[in-house]
Amino acid sequence: MIELKKAAKASVFLETAPFFDIKQKRSALIMKKMCYLLTMGLLVGSLTVPVFAASDADSASDKKWVIATDTVFKPFEYTDDDGNFVGIDVDILDAIAKDQGFEYELKSLGWDASIAACQAGQADGMIAGASITDERKDSGWLFSDGYYNATQSMTVQKDSDIKGFDDLKGKTVGVKTGTQGATYAESLKDEYGFNITYYEDSPTMYQAVLGGQVVACFEDTPIMASSIKDGDLALQILEDTANEGSPYGFAIFNADNQELLDMFNAGLKDIKDSGEYNKIIAKYLGEDAVPTEEAETDATETPAADEEAAE
Repeated sequence: MIELKKAAKASVFLETAPFFDIKQKRSALIMKKMCYLLTMGLLVGSLTVPVFAASDADSASDKKWVIATDTVFKPFEYTDDDGNFVGIDVDILDAIAKDQGFEYELKSLGWDASIAACQAGQADGMIAGASITDERKDSGWLFSDGYYNATQSMTVQKDSDIKGFDDLKGKTVGVKTGTQGATYAESLKDEYGFNITYYEDSPTMYQAVLGGQVVACFEDTPIMASSIKDGDLALQILEDTANEGSPYGFAIFNADNQELLDMFNAGLKDIKDSGEYNKIIAKYLGEDAVPTEEAETDATETPAADEEAAE
Protein backbone atom coordinates (compact mmCIF):
# COMPACT_ATOMS: atom_id res chain seq x y z
CA MET A 1 0.00 0.00 0.00
CA ILE A 2 2.86 2.37 0.84
CA GLU A 3 4.45 1.67 -2.54
CA LEU A 4 1.13 2.33 -4.28
CA LYS A 5 0.82 5.67 -2.51
CA LYS A 6 4.37 6.56 -3.52
CA ALA A 7 3.59 5.63 -7.11
CA ALA A 8 0.40 7.70 -7.03
CA LYS A 9 2.29 10.70 -5.69
CA ALA A 10 4.94 10.30 -8.37
CA SER A 11 2.27 10.05 -11.04
CA VAL A 12 0.55 13.23 -9.85
CA PHE A 13 3.90 15.03 -9.78
CA LEU A 14 4.76 13.99 -13.33
CA GLU A 15 1.37 14.99 -14.66
CA THR A 16 1.33 18.44 -13.03
CA ALA A 17 5.00 19.45 -13.29
CA PRO A 18 4.83 20.69 -16.94
CA PHE A 19 2.23 23.27 -16.00
CA PHE A 20 4.84 25.18 -14.05
CA ASP A 21 7.08 25.55 -17.10
CA ILE A 22 4.68 27.69 -19.15
CA LYS A 23 5.03 31.41 -19.70
CA GLN A 24 4.12 33.77 -16.86
CA LYS A 25 1.21 35.33 -18.72
CA ARG A 26 -0.68 31.97 -18.79
CA SER A 27 -0.03 30.99 -15.20
CA ALA A 28 -3.11 32.67 -13.77
CA LEU A 29 -5.40 30.92 -16.28
CA ILE A 30 -3.77 27.58 -15.70
CA MET A 31 -4.02 27.91 -11.94
CA LYS A 32 -7.72 28.67 -12.21
CA LYS A 33 -8.23 25.56 -14.32
CA MET A 34 -6.22 23.45 -11.93
CA CYS A 35 -8.22 24.65 -8.94
CA TYR A 36 -11.43 23.86 -10.81
CA LEU A 37 -10.25 20.37 -11.76
CA LEU A 38 -8.97 19.70 -8.28
CA THR A 39 -12.27 20.74 -6.76
CA MET A 40 -14.22 18.52 -9.17
CA GLY A 41 -11.82 15.67 -8.52
CA LEU A 42 -12.39 15.88 -4.80
CA LEU A 43 -16.14 15.92 -5.29
CA VAL A 44 -16.06 12.90 -7.60
CA GLY A 45 -13.68 11.11 -5.27
CA SER A 46 -15.95 11.68 -2.30
CA LEU A 47 -18.76 10.03 -4.23
CA THR A 48 -16.90 7.07 -5.67
CA VAL A 49 -14.79 5.87 -2.71
CA PRO A 50 -17.78 4.68 -0.65
CA VAL A 51 -19.16 2.91 -3.72
CA PHE A 52 -15.91 1.02 -4.26
CA ALA A 53 -15.73 0.15 -0.56
CA ALA A 54 -19.28 -1.11 -0.60
CA SER A 55 -18.57 -3.10 -3.75
CA ASP A 56 -15.56 -4.79 -2.15
CA ALA A 57 -17.57 -5.63 0.96
CA ASP A 58 -20.46 -6.98 -1.07
CA SER A 59 -18.18 -9.21 -3.17
CA ALA A 60 -16.15 -10.66 -0.27
CA SER A 61 -18.11 -13.91 -0.32
CA ASP A 62 -17.76 -14.14 -4.11
CA LYS A 63 -13.96 -14.12 -4.13
CA LYS A 64 -11.93 -17.09 -5.27
CA TRP A 65 -10.02 -18.37 -2.24
CA VAL A 66 -6.46 -19.63 -2.67
CA ILE A 67 -5.92 -22.85 -0.72
CA ALA A 68 -2.45 -24.33 -0.28
CA THR A 69 -1.77 -28.03 0.21
CA ASP A 70 1.01 -30.60 0.26
CA THR A 71 2.30 -32.39 -2.85
CA VAL A 72 2.48 -35.99 -1.61
CA PHE A 73 0.61 -36.95 1.56
CA LYS A 74 -1.31 -40.00 0.43
CA PRO A 75 -4.18 -40.71 0.92
CA PHE A 76 -4.97 -37.11 1.86
CA GLU A 77 -3.44 -35.41 -1.19
CA TYR A 78 -1.62 -36.95 -4.12
CA THR A 79 -1.65 -37.32 -7.92
CA ASP A 80 -3.39 -40.42 -9.27
CA ASP A 81 -2.39 -42.48 -12.33
CA ASP A 82 -4.39 -40.19 -14.61
CA GLY A 83 -2.61 -37.08 -13.38
CA ASN A 84 -5.52 -35.86 -11.28
CA PHE A 85 -4.87 -34.35 -7.86
CA VAL A 86 -7.01 -36.34 -5.44
CA GLY A 87 -7.26 -37.45 -1.82
CA ILE A 88 -9.30 -37.14 1.36
CA ASP A 89 -8.38 -33.48 1.88
CA VAL A 90 -9.08 -32.68 -1.76
CA ASP A 91 -12.51 -34.34 -1.74
CA ILE A 92 -13.52 -32.86 1.63
CA LEU A 93 -12.60 -29.36 0.49
CA ASP A 94 -14.48 -29.79 -2.78
CA ALA A 95 -17.59 -31.11 -1.01
CA ILE A 96 -17.54 -28.23 1.48
CA ALA A 97 -17.05 -25.63 -1.27
CA LYS A 98 -20.06 -26.99 -3.16
CA ASP A 99 -22.13 -27.06 0.03
CA GLN A 100 -21.21 -23.48 0.96
CA GLY A 101 -21.13 -22.10 -2.57
CA PHE A 102 -17.64 -20.65 -2.67
CA GLU A 103 -14.92 -20.87 -5.33
CA TYR A 104 -11.32 -21.79 -4.64
CA GLU A 105 -8.01 -22.48 -6.32
CA LEU A 106 -6.05 -25.39 -4.84
CA LYS A 107 -2.27 -25.02 -5.07
CA SER A 108 -0.09 -28.07 -4.44
CA LEU A 109 2.97 -26.37 -2.97
CA GLY A 110 4.41 -28.80 -0.47
CA TRP A 111 4.24 -28.69 3.32
CA ASP A 112 6.83 -26.00 4.09
CA ALA A 113 5.84 -23.87 1.11
CA SER A 114 2.16 -24.03 2.09
CA ILE A 115 2.97 -22.74 5.55
CA ALA A 116 5.10 -19.94 4.10
CA ALA A 117 2.40 -19.00 1.57
CA CYS A 118 -0.22 -18.59 4.30
CA GLN A 119 2.13 -16.58 6.48
CA ALA A 120 3.06 -14.32 3.57
CA GLY A 121 -0.56 -13.77 2.54
CA GLN A 122 -0.09 -15.59 -0.77
CA ALA A 123 -2.64 -18.24 0.25
CA ASP A 124 -5.86 -17.75 2.21
CA GLY A 125 -5.85 -21.14 3.89
CA MET A 126 -4.17 -24.52 4.07
CA ILE A 127 -5.45 -28.09 4.06
CA ALA A 128 -2.61 -30.60 4.27
CA GLY A 129 -3.21 -32.98 7.14
CA ALA A 130 -2.23 -30.27 9.61
CA SER A 131 -2.66 -31.44 13.20
CA ILE A 132 -4.38 -29.03 15.55
CA THR A 133 -1.96 -28.29 18.38
CA ASP A 134 -1.63 -25.63 21.06
CA GLU A 135 1.87 -24.82 19.82
CA ARG A 136 0.57 -23.97 16.35
CA LYS A 137 -2.30 -21.94 17.77
CA ASP A 138 0.13 -20.00 19.95
CA SER A 139 2.23 -19.20 16.87
CA GLY A 140 -0.71 -17.50 15.17
CA TRP A 141 -2.58 -20.25 13.34
CA LEU A 142 -6.37 -20.50 13.48
CA PHE A 143 -7.95 -23.92 12.94
CA SER A 144 -11.29 -25.32 11.89
CA ASP A 145 -13.05 -28.09 13.73
CA GLY A 146 -11.14 -31.34 13.37
CA TYR A 147 -12.00 -33.37 10.28
CA TYR A 148 -9.87 -36.47 10.88
CA ASN A 149 -8.08 -37.89 13.92
CA ALA A 150 -4.61 -39.32 13.35
CA THR A 151 -1.98 -40.95 15.52
CA GLN A 152 1.75 -40.99 14.84
CA SER A 153 3.78 -44.21 14.86
CA MET A 154 7.29 -45.51 14.29
CA THR A 155 8.04 -47.55 11.17
CA VAL A 156 11.03 -49.84 10.51
CA GLN A 157 12.22 -52.32 7.89
CA LYS A 158 10.34 -55.61 7.89
CA ASP A 159 13.40 -57.58 9.01
CA SER A 160 14.61 -54.93 11.47
CA ASP A 161 15.89 -55.75 14.94
CA ILE A 162 14.21 -52.59 16.18
CA LYS A 163 11.11 -53.65 18.11
CA GLY A 164 10.48 -50.53 20.16
CA PHE A 165 11.90 -47.28 21.49
CA ASP A 166 14.36 -49.05 23.79
CA ASP A 167 16.23 -50.36 20.73
CA LEU A 168 16.93 -46.86 19.37
CA LYS A 169 19.77 -45.86 21.69
CA GLY A 170 22.71 -44.44 19.72
CA LYS A 171 20.86 -44.83 16.40
CA THR A 172 19.28 -42.33 14.00
CA VAL A 173 15.65 -42.01 12.97
CA GLY A 174 14.05 -39.96 10.19
CA VAL A 175 11.23 -37.43 10.39
CA LYS A 176 9.53 -35.00 8.02
CA THR A 177 10.29 -31.39 8.90
CA GLY A 178 7.59 -29.51 10.77
CA THR A 179 5.21 -32.44 11.25
CA GLN A 180 3.62 -34.09 14.27
CA GLY A 181 5.77 -37.12 13.51
CA ALA A 182 8.80 -34.90 14.04
CA THR A 183 7.34 -33.49 17.24
CA TYR A 184 6.66 -37.00 18.53
CA ALA A 185 10.22 -38.15 17.81
CA GLU A 186 11.67 -35.02 19.39
CA SER A 187 9.69 -35.68 22.56
CA LEU A 188 11.29 -39.14 22.86
CA LYS A 189 14.81 -38.30 21.70
CA ASP A 190 16.44 -37.55 25.05
CA GLU A 191 14.66 -40.31 26.93
CA TYR A 192 15.74 -43.04 24.51
CA GLY A 193 19.04 -41.54 23.34
CA PHE A 194 18.62 -41.48 19.55
CA ASN A 195 19.46 -38.93 16.86
CA ILE A 196 17.15 -37.36 14.29
CA THR A 197 17.61 -36.64 10.57
CA TYR A 198 15.07 -34.31 8.94
CA TYR A 199 13.57 -34.76 5.45
CA GLU A 200 11.46 -32.46 3.29
CA ASP A 201 9.06 -35.12 2.04
CA SER A 202 7.76 -38.53 3.07
CA PRO A 203 8.94 -40.63 0.07
CA THR A 204 12.57 -39.57 0.63
CA MET A 205 12.24 -40.42 4.30
CA TYR A 206 10.85 -43.90 3.52
CA GLN A 207 13.72 -44.59 1.15
CA ALA A 208 16.17 -43.58 3.85
CA VAL A 209 14.72 -46.29 6.10
CA LEU A 210 14.82 -48.86 3.29
CA GLY A 211 18.38 -47.86 2.40
CA GLY A 212 19.62 -48.03 5.97
CA GLN A 213 20.50 -44.34 6.32
CA VAL A 214 18.15 -44.30 9.31
CA VAL A 215 16.79 -47.26 11.30
CA ALA A 216 13.23 -45.96 11.59
CA CYS A 217 10.94 -43.06 10.79
CA PHE A 218 8.04 -41.35 12.55
CA GLU A 219 4.96 -40.60 10.47
CA ASP A 220 1.19 -40.22 10.73
CA THR A 221 -0.17 -43.76 10.99
CA PRO A 222 -2.74 -43.64 8.14
CA ILE A 223 -0.21 -42.04 5.81
CA MET A 224 2.39 -44.68 6.56
CA ALA A 225 -0.11 -47.52 6.19
CA SER A 226 -1.28 -46.23 2.82
CA SER A 227 2.27 -45.72 1.56
CA ILE A 228 3.37 -49.22 2.56
CA LYS A 229 0.37 -50.79 0.85
CA ASP A 230 0.42 -48.76 -2.37
CA GLY A 231 4.19 -48.80 -2.77
CA ASP A 232 4.60 -52.42 -1.66
CA LEU A 233 7.32 -51.16 0.67
CA ALA A 234 9.29 -53.60 2.82
CA LEU A 235 8.38 -51.65 5.93
CA GLN A 236 6.27 -52.35 9.00
CA ILE A 237 4.50 -50.10 11.47
CA LEU A 238 5.21 -50.89 15.11
CA GLU A 239 1.67 -50.55 16.44
CA ASP A 240 2.74 -50.35 20.07
CA THR A 241 4.61 -47.12 19.32
CA ALA A 242 1.52 -45.07 18.40
CA ASN A 243 0.73 -41.98 20.43
CA GLU A 244 -2.73 -40.67 21.31
CA GLY A 245 -2.80 -38.53 18.20
CA SER A 246 -4.57 -35.28 17.38
CA PRO A 247 -7.16 -34.13 14.83
CA TYR A 248 -6.36 -32.64 11.44
CA GLY A 249 -7.81 -29.21 10.77
CA PHE A 250 -8.15 -26.65 8.01
CA ALA A 251 -5.87 -23.72 8.90
CA ILE A 252 -5.64 -19.99 8.26
CA PHE A 253 -2.93 -17.60 9.41
CA ASN A 254 -4.66 -14.30 8.68
CA ALA A 255 -7.68 -13.51 10.88
CA ASP A 256 -9.12 -11.55 7.95
CA ASN A 257 -9.93 -14.94 6.40
CA GLN A 258 -12.25 -15.92 9.25
CA GLU A 259 -15.12 -16.05 6.75
CA LEU A 260 -13.37 -18.93 4.98
CA LEU A 261 -12.85 -20.77 8.26
CA ASP A 262 -16.51 -20.30 9.21
CA MET A 263 -17.65 -21.66 5.85
CA PHE A 264 -15.36 -24.68 6.24
CA ASN A 265 -16.84 -25.48 9.66
CA ALA A 266 -20.42 -25.05 8.47
CA GLY A 267 -19.78 -27.16 5.39
CA LEU A 268 -17.98 -29.86 7.38
CA LYS A 269 -21.00 -30.23 9.65
CA ASP A 270 -23.31 -30.42 6.65
CA ILE A 271 -21.34 -33.12 4.81
CA LYS A 272 -21.09 -35.15 8.01
CA ASP A 273 -24.84 -34.87 8.54
CA SER A 274 -25.54 -35.83 4.92
CA GLY A 275 -23.22 -38.85 4.95
CA GLU A 276 -20.93 -37.40 2.27
CA TYR A 277 -18.02 -37.26 4.71
CA ASN A 278 -18.28 -40.98 5.50
CA LYS A 279 -18.34 -41.78 1.78
CA ILE A 280 -15.09 -39.88 1.28
CA ILE A 281 -13.36 -41.67 4.16
CA ALA A 282 -14.57 -45.07 2.93
CA LYS A 283 -13.43 -44.28 -0.62
CA TYR A 284 -9.81 -43.89 0.42
CA LEU A 285 -9.48 -45.89 3.64
CA GLY A 286 -12.23 -48.51 3.42
CA GLU A 287 -15.52 -48.99 5.26
CA ASP A 288 -13.76 -50.09 8.47
CA ALA A 289 -12.11 -46.69 8.72
CA VAL A 290 -15.38 -44.74 8.84
CA PRO A 291 -15.47 -43.21 12.34
CA THR A 292 -18.25 -44.07 14.74
CA GLU A 293 -20.14 -41.34 16.59
CA GLU A 294 -18.20 -42.24 19.73
CA ALA A 295 -14.88 -41.94 17.91
CA GLU A 296 -15.82 -38.56 16.43
CA THR A 297 -16.85 -37.25 19.84
CA ASP A 298 -14.02 -38.74 21.87
CA ALA A 299 -11.35 -38.17 19.22
CA THR A 300 -8.99 -40.62 20.85
CA GLU A 301 -8.78 -43.40 18.27
CA THR A 302 -7.61 -43.16 14.68
CA PRO A 303 -8.79 -45.52 11.95
CA ALA A 304 -5.89 -47.18 10.15
CA ALA A 305 -5.80 -47.58 6.40
CA ASP A 306 -7.78 -50.61 5.31
CA GLU A 307 -5.96 -53.14 3.13
CA GLU A 308 -8.79 -53.08 0.61
CA ALA A 309 -9.04 -49.29 0.48
CA ALA A 310 -9.58 -47.67 -2.91
CA GLU A 311 -6.92 -45.34 -4.28
